[in-house]
Amino acid sequence: MNTHIERLVSAESAGEIFTEHLPVKYSVFDEKLAEPIRTGKHQAEYMKGQVFNIQKFSIHDGPGIRTTVFLKGCPLRCIWCHNPESWNLSSELMYDPEKCLQCGKCVKICPSMAHTVTDRHLFDREKCMACGDCCKVCLPEALELCGTSRTVEEVMTEVLEDLPFYQNSGGGVTFSGGEPMFQFEFLKALLKVSRHHKLHTVLETCGFAPRVHYAEILPLADLFLFDIKIANPEKHRRLTGQDNRLILENLQFLNKSGVELHLRCPLIPGVNDSDVELADIGALAEGLKQVKMIEIVPYHPLGECKFRRLGKEPFFTGPITPESITAYYIKQITAHTNKKTVKA
Repeated sequence: MNTHIERLVSAESAGEIFTEHLPVKYSVFDEKLAEPIRTGKHQAEYMKGQVFNIQKFSIHDGPGIRTTVFLKGCPLRCIWCHNPESWNLSSELMYDPEKCLQCGKCVKICPSMAHTVTDRHLFDREKCMACGDCCKVCLPEALELCGTSRTVEEVMTEVLEDLPFYQNSGGGVTFSGGEPMFQFEFLKALLKVSRHHKLHTVLETCGFAPRVHYAEILPLADLFLFDIKIANPEKHRRLTGQDNRLILENLQFLNKSGVELHLRCPLIPGVNDSDVELADIGALAEGLKQVKMIEIVPYHPLGECKFRRLGKEPFFTGPITPESITAYYIKQITAHTNKKTVKA
């Protein structure tokens, strides 16, 4: 298992600036913002990034009703990851053989001849260019393109469609991943537009990013959902691919900055849910003034099928964590802190 983690490639570089003109009608952006963009003063609006999902009516990623934007790219390789399609910055094709009708439409349209259908559907990932043409003709949705290149304008136009829901519920926009800091310039541009529209902004982060980047976006973020996975640095490295020293340093930095923090803790049976590790979470939170809540994320096997659809075997398998076990986690953590502790 550890060998798999060691051989996983490191993160790719992010972001590309494009200079084509925006349309005169700037969608749901108001004219006050649109005019300086057309005159070249806000070049960040031309920026493109890789997005793998935009989830509307999200109620578990911060206060109120929110839209969560999931960005591709992550520096960690957690063995229990439930979004492995977020690891690589580039687009990827997911294939679910159980949904395939063997109709052969993908064979006809694929420009790289990555698909063949005989007595069964064979998909050659080495040939695939991730153009997504096959996904468009796959009616049972056995093929899915994960990751599309989107401009800041395109993303924020979709986010702002639900502005009345945010205003009525105290919600806003959440940026998650992957690790959103992995596409830092793109993230910063999204946050600036969100701030212009007075949206409540939440950033979910694993903490593994340069401190200067956190310092730069502090004025643009209202709340950080900060992942804490494992206290021991060597165990953290074995199970995520990186040790946690930088992560804990960034957590301390954010705590001193005065921004609101929630600790978000994925608890994996037999991996990081011992009584000692639960006590470590409580003790850590108790020592951080800006931590207002601890959010427990029980394990679920959603990522297992995603690994297989990406042509990989999952590194960890297990059943959904029962509610009784989650309640035990909360009890053990709150024995060491007065901070509110809930299931995410």
